[in-house]
Amino acid sequence: MPVQFLEQLFSTLRRGGLLNSQRGVKGGYTLARPPEEITVLEVVQVLDGKVGEEGREAGGIWEEGVEALRDVFRSTTIADIARREAAETGAGIYHI
Repeated sequence: MPVQFLEQLFSTLRRGGLLNSQRGVKGGYTLARPPEEITVLEVVQVLDGKVGEEGREAGGIWEEGVEALRDVFRSTTIADIARREAAETGAGIYHI
């Protein structure tokens, strides 16, 4: 993934209040809140806008599908994703 693209994503997440940034030698990005408190729904909506408006407008099964997706995204945190990825790859999560 190109660095410039990642920087654009990180900038958007920072403006959305999900990341903090620090300039300088020890600079970089950190989560603004603990990963257990940031939901996938928050991340997706900061990057892509409100999830599922088209489904709500369409009604019926489309609206039900969108609500199911929102429920999954709302109940899944960044910490959940990290644990799932670590379990699937057989790798542990290391902190330095």
